[in-house]
Amino acid sequence: MLATMAAVPLAGALSACSGGTSGPKSTSRTSNAGGTGRNATHITFWSALRGSKEVVDAFNRTHRTIQVDFQQIPSGPQGGYAKLSNASRAGNAPDVATIEYPQIPGFAIDGVALDITDLMSDGLRAKLLPQALGLTTFEKRVFSLPLDVEPMVMHYRSDLFAKYGIQVPRTWDAFEEASRTVRDKAPGRRLSAFATDGAFQFAGFAWQAGGQWFDTRGGAWNLSLADAPTRRVAAYWQRMIDEDLVVMSPVDSRAYDALLSSGEVLVRFSGAWEAGAQMNARPGQKGQWAIAPLPQWSGAEPALGTHGGSTFAVTSSSDHPEAALEFIEWQVAHPDALLARLSSGASSQYPAAPGLVAVGRKAFDRAYYSGQDIYTLFDQEAHKIRDGWTWGPRMTATQKVMQDGFARVGGGQGSVIESVRAAQRGTMPDLRALGLSTTEHSS
Repeated sequence: MLATMAAVPLAGALSACSGGTSGPKSTSRTSNAGGTGRNATHITFWSALRGSKEVVDAFNRTHRTIQVDFQQIPSGPQGGYAKLSNASRAGNAPDVATIEYPQIPGFAIDGVALDITDLMSDGLRAKLLPQALGLTTFEKRVFSLPLDVEPMVMHYRSDLFAKYGIQVPRTWDAFEEASRTVRDKAPGRRLSAFATDGAFQFAGFAWQAGGQWFDTRGGAWNLSLADAPTRRVAAYWQRMIDEDLVVMSPVDSRAYDALLSSGEVLVRFSGAWEAGAQMNARPGQKGQWAIAPLPQWSGAEPALGTHGGSTFAVTSSSDHPEAALEFIEWQVAHPDALLARLSSGASSQYPAAPGLVAVGRKAFDRAYYSGQDIYTLFDQEAHKIRDGWTWGPRMTATQKVMQDGFARVGGGQGSVIESVRAAQRGTMPDLRALGLSTTEHSS
């Protein structure tokens, strides 16, 4: 357990820099896979991401000295992260693992994710969007490489906007007025939903507004979930709830899917990945959806948070970190890797390497969105992502407590800001149990 933060907040992960323990799964052995030659270095890769097998197959066909053995695992919340943690403790984690942004600090502190700072080339750094790499970097040390970064945007029913005479809202004030228009003109419909399972979505709103839930100044993990920008966001959505301007619903649910399919909810907030998910989930609504920038706060500089996105970490169990990093670099920055992933039906994402935007744009079928060039939109919005956001060391606990509170709000109990404050209180015991030096700011 860590007793202090010292100079580097992720001190627990720095013990992994030497390569950690080795496991039986990462030994070199003779390979004839894909006709790529003998005595290739084999590395293992675990992921739940769609298209990963196609990416691995494409890599193995085109590389002679490195071969990748792929294992599909459940998504993180469905057991994938527990599997990775258990394998790491046993010393036989894969060489490469997929980790979503909010979980990177925790896996670094636990010593699962290797500090790869000194393995990275300047050329690789230059290929990545600075805001994306910043989300995997702590005290100038890099613990994972981003595959995609997802600026939050607004997906909306363009046909129903036209029916009710709604202009695409550019500000949150305008969005509130549009919400009243929908409620008054179509009592059975609402412009949007407040996601009772949307702690990370709410975090994106707070991030956009200037919130800073966690930081590592002064060698400690400093918590301030209910800071002034977050209180502003909470008050906004509380008003929307109190005035019956939103549907209260978990968005990862069949009930919410039914609301979207029936047109009872006109807007959803998410990242680029949602475009492909929408196409697959509701093919019959082709031509009825469009994507617009997220509304901004009046008088503030344009800014965004993210919603979604995945990264690849070299684990401390790897015997071949250089080979693992070579495979990761190919995944995140080579056009053939993106084309292989898209061939699986994973039809949209904003790549963390902007040089691949043109590849994604060319491969994406615009017909569903009436010809809209969504990749240009995402490219513009990605550069608005506000620098400096840091996820906490135990976001799973933070998420659970916050969403429990949001669910109670949906049942008529408590408030949005009380849920946020409860999440901060619920996070502190886990941080203390890790032995981390912490400070807490309550508002």
